[in-house]
Amino acid sequence: MKKVYVVGTCDTKADELRYVRDLVVGDGVPAVLVDVGTRDAFGGADVSAREVASFHDGGADAVLGGDDRGASVGAMAEALTSYLTTRDDIAGVVGLGGSGNTALVTQAMRALPVGLPKLMVSTVASGNVAPYVGASDSAMMYSVVDIAGLNRISRTVLANAAHAIAGMAAAEPADTSDEKPGIGLTMFGVTTECVNQLRERMAASHECYVFHATGTGGRSMEKLVDEGLIGGALDVTTTEVADFLVGGVFPCTDDRFGAIARTGVPYVGSCGALDMVNFGARETVPERFRDRNLYVHNLQVTLMRTTVEENRRIGEWIAERLNRCGGPVRFLIPEGGVSAIDAPGMPFHDPDADAALFETLEASLEQTAKRRLIHVPHHINDPEFADAVVAHYREIAGESR
Repeated sequence: MKKVYVVGTCDTKADELRYVRDLVVGDGVPAVLVDVGTRDAFGGADVSAREVASFHDGGADAVLGGDDRGASVGAMAEALTSYLTTRDDIAGVVGLGGSGNTALVTQAMRALPVGLPKLMVSTVASGNVAPYVGASDSAMMYSVVDIAGLNRISRTVLANAAHAIAGMAAAEPADTSDEKPGIGLTMFGVTTECVNQLRERMAASHECYVFHATGTGGRSMEKLVDEGLIGGALDVTTTEVADFLVGGVFPCTDDRFGAIARTGVPYVGSCGALDMVNFGARETVPERFRDRNLYVHNLQVTLMRTTVEENRRIGEWIAERLNRCGGPVRFLIPEGGVSAIDAPGMPFHDPDADAALFETLEASLEQTAKRRLIHVPHHINDPEFADAVVAHYREIAGESR
């Protein structure tokens, strides 16, 4: 029978961890206490720190007993990730901790499949949790008081966490056996019209998963591709690359397009919103960019038009990543503009900058029978462009038009 894994450092939080484990068991769900302390001094866990540490590439001695606590915690995070990802009896994972233990446990949580219940009770959960959650579906619960002893407040919060993970673990998973194949689509506000049209055209044959291209969105889509939950992509909004290369607030990572290369799924991409780099409120725009073409999208989002040189860099970077893909790839060039504000009379209309992007992609993409660059004489939000995206996807996916 599958179990809830209750994870934390037993040398400092044994009472709290046992309290959660016992409540989960009391709800009728099997649970095990997993120690991830780096001193291996606690003997009351169901899974000892040494057993977890043995899953490190360098063995348990590479994790336990070191003088550098930061290095030991990092090594234990790697060991816990290897340990949990090799288990086939996990019904859910709940972790308890401060900043160090949160970083340790959530690293392993991010490697677990989407849909597997994951809950982290943390002293840092009321702040910026993006580094801990990443592209996963982990839930973060603020502990209110530090996890340093059981008291009236901590008992209530931890009991809520225990009952929550028990409920998630005990629930029957949704039956997805009759659902249509999944396809990923990337969208930004300035490409919404395009993506809405794609959804309408694909809805009869596919379940469409739309990802907001805010840095995490692209990573989430590719995580699901890696996990086999998405069998293809209409990646029309690759704007995260611009933020990554120029320094915006919605960047991808160096592994953007990596899942496409690893899996070989059918892929149709485009240049959506590569005319812009994203920042916060106008006053947060770095000083070196203050004299650029800026557009206040709303009070919290300021956009900066990409230049000719930046677009050359972007084109080279995307082409280099796509050249690694062995599966069917079509990358479409919307010659009429790449976003809602990149059109004649709009604030980011810059034919020279667009031309630099398009020409660099043309020069840098190594075209083969499977990998092709397609010029489309329309704006990205035009119906004709959506028609072209769908037609090329159905062609490379071996589907009927």
